[in-house]
Amino acid sequence: MPTHPLDTYDFRQMIINSPEQLWTGFELAQGISVPGQFRSIMISGMGGSALPGNLFRTYLDDLFRKERPEQEPLPIHQNRSYGLPKEAYHECLNFICSYSGNTEETIESFEEALAHGLPCIGLSSGGKIEAMCQEHGIPHIKLPIPTPGFQPRVGTGYFFGALLQVLVNQRMVPDTTVTLLEEAEAWKQAMPEIERVGQELGKKLIGKTPVVYATAEYQSVAMVWKIKLNENAKIPAFWNFFPELNHNEMVGFTNPQAEFMILMLRDPEAHPQILKRFDVTAELLRQRGIAVEVIDMQGGSVYNKVFMSIALGDFASYYLALEYGQDPTPVDMVEDLKKLL
Repeated sequence: MPTHPLDTYDFRQMIINSPEQLWTGFELAQGISVPGQFRSIMISGMGGSALPGNLFRTYLDDLFRKERPEQEPLPIHQNRSYGLPKEAYHECLNFICSYSGNTEETIESFEEALAHGLPCIGLSSGGKIEAMCQEHGIPHIKLPIPTPGFQPRVGTGYFFGALLQVLVNQRMVPDTTVTLLEEAEAWKQAMPEIERVGQELGKKLIGKTPVVYATAEYQSVAMVWKIKLNENAKIPAFWNFFPELNHNEMVGFTNPQAEFMILMLRDPEAHPQILKRFDVTAELLRQRGIAVEVIDMQGGSVYNKVFMSIALGDFASYYLALEYGQDPTPVDMVEDLKKLL
């Protein structure tokens, strides 16, 4: 049963269960591969189905730096539009990602890939993507819908696990599945404290327009926070990263036209000069009357820094939604748009 009357689909439980998705993703992709040698991957997807690609790049860049320092990291291209970029045609393994299986931009990209005989793997819970895979003999990974109203934006772990397992199957990346399952268990154990901090943060955000900052390495996490605030709490939110924001965006707070709150996702292991920029920027903003919350990323490993930070953003946006009288699950405006297209 949902823990709050506004939470009709028990979105809170979806967040709590998210550490378990990694193992399921690994299981779903066991034995899935395509013939050939590939130098890069392309992830075609929109919205919540595109989020794993950004996070996957963050993880793999760190993995190659540690495990294969003599090699360049695996190039990960992302496609968030109709059709395919040119990179999809050159020794590239194409992942076609649509949780519903019916995303029109992704379907068009898949149609182009099929027309040119490009190597593909489909990931969806069903829909047209699954049907196209069956028709054309393309490997398909069927993603679960564990509860009614389940949203792709809280299914990142399924995508992440499945993508990694396929690349392990293809011998394109080292096999870190055992280590990651241990890290996911640590994340699961930390979830009660993450929820407590997230609930407190949600209350601080009432009446504010959030702006989320992170380091360049974790800019994908800042972007995900922004998206969760948009979709869960139904409010505008923005993101940027250090040090780039110090060269332009921060000047805009000289003359702010709304009541902002800056959320700084600080990696304690970042470059010393970047850490100094966090401190100095926070002070300059506070001097100008801007609320700033500095949040140290927890977890130690890159995987846990990414996913524990995202869980914190999930809970903050969830509790903020309830404060605003919003059901965090539906995205009515997106559905309205689809009906009008």
